[in-house]
Amino acid sequence: MAPSNTPATPAARPRKARGEGQWALGHREPLNPNERSKKDDNPLNVRARIENIYAHRGFASIDPADLRGRFRWWGLYTQRKAGIDGGRTAVLEPEELEDEYFMLRVRIDGGALNLAQLRTIAQISTEFARDSADITDRQNIQLHWVRVEDVPEIWRRLEAVGLQTTEACGDCPRVVLGSPVAGISTDEVIDATPAIDEIIKRYIGDPAYSNLPRKFKTVISWLPDGPYLANDVSFVGSVHPDHGPGFDLWVGGGLSTNPRLAERLGVWVPLAEIPDVWEGVVAIFRDYGYRRLRHRARLKFLLADWGVEKFREVLEKEYLGRALIDGPAPDLPEKPIDHIGVHKQRDGRNYVGAAPVVGRSSGKQLSDLADLAERHGSDRVRLTAYQKLLVLDVADDQVESLITGLRGIGLEARPSAWRRGTMACTGIEYCKLAIVETKARGEELVARLEERLKDFDADISVHINGCPNACARTQVADIGLKGQLVLNAHGEQVEGFQIHLGGALGMAKGETAGFGRKLRGLKATAEELPEYVERVARHYLDGRSDGETFANWVMRAEEGLLK
Repeated sequence: MAPSNTPATPAARPRKARGEGQWALGHREPLNPNERSKKDDNPLNVRARIENIYAHRGFASIDPADLRGRFRWWGLYTQRKAGIDGGRTAVLEPEELEDEYFMLRVRIDGGALNLAQLRTIAQISTEFARDSADITDRQNIQLHWVRVEDVPEIWRRLEAVGLQTTEACGDCPRVVLGSPVAGISTDEVIDATPAIDEIIKRYIGDPAYSNLPRKFKTVISWLPDGPYLANDVSFVGSVHPDHGPGFDLWVGGGLSTNPRLAERLGVWVPLAEIPDVWEGVVAIFRDYGYRRLRHRARLKFLLADWGVEKFREVLEKEYLGRALIDGPAPDLPEKPIDHIGVHKQRDGRNYVGAAPVVGRSSGKQLSDLADLAERHGSDRVRLTAYQKLLVLDVADDQVESLITGLRGIGLEARPSAWRRGTMACTGIEYCKLAIVETKARGEELVARLEERLKDFDADISVHINGCPNACARTQVADIGLKGQLVLNAHGEQVEGFQIHLGGALGMAKGETAGFGRKLRGLKATAEELPEYVERVARHYLDGRSDGETFANWVMRAEEGLLK
């Protein structure tokens, strides 16, 4: 047979793996506009332009790359223009959505405030922010209606009392969550505050860590009273059988559209070493984190690909230069801790935890709170990771008077289960990403349920989010409500919610961490929501076994009882 003259087809070359923008692998060229903006100019540098140019020339003078990017590193986001409905959130350009006012996030690491600081925030709120003030689920306070012209004076006042907005937002280390009862709790073995303070002193505002692939969230607490499973790095108190009390290290948690719970590295870290180990984890994220796609840039995606064994190995060998000690998991309490009500401090005095409604406060309320605390002998207030607050150092004979005074300014120390357990994100009122209203819906929901189910006798969490990003931790609530547009009975598109049931962070004995149960097509319009929550709550009361939590009941309940 004659040989063919057809040339042989060359073997296909193996496709080169697409780089993920990992600096440690030599991929330093920016792969998206956010990375380009950060490379062009370290975002921390924008403060000088705000102080020297934009505050004098006004909103129209702001460079778009600063406005929609670098401003975040100083706690500033443009707020949503009023009157734009949720159906237009995803179709309008940023300049069409944004107003000429800003949300300003005040960074309150560990949730700790003295009265001078609280009064300063209150005064800024009333003078520069139309009396707005929201307590967030990350122990911050957010103000709205802030003009760029006023930002330098706001900074001056905050920094004069030891507060800051540095890296309150942006691709950097955000506020460090801590226990609101650090240093006073009768159940605490080690006060982690020195580690938090050292991290803030060393690393916040340091250009070496101001360009991370995405946001970086931290919890450091002896007590398991913060959402440590939903953060990038967490240190939670544990007792080593040989070395004594220290901290258990968790990494890679985060929610949003691709939720993932943090995992234990299985190591024991003494208090004095927390800042160094924290820096090692942040540096791994900076160097190995994925920078190509924003929606895959959180630390959780790197951990999912590496696994905990490789992560620990890289941390020890490349960043710490030493092995870490194997350690036990934390010992969890009998039930989750939220600090609401009256509790004894280790010094014999009391702290009183109180609830606003879905974190909504005001400058006037915060000012009244400061006066009330002072009249009852306290100089310390704490914010929780559940949009609540505490007044510390209250003598026995002052407790009832304080509770009455708190109620008089709209803060309830003996709240209903609904007020106690309901949180809401900022929502469409101010947020450019939101699709639905949240704060007002939450207030309406609490009021309706307090009227209809006043004597509901179980702990229940209801988390309301205005979009899929889960700032209110919807996937780990008993009832998680993700805002979206839905069709009503007339076929009209209206505000509503996709419903998640039975989520939990596993922060107590017998509680399984997980994202609960999402039934196909389970949604409610905003108008139907109170009736739906009431219905499923009544089914729970009728069907629970003795001591059974809502989340555990949901996992075994017939589907019809959940609709």
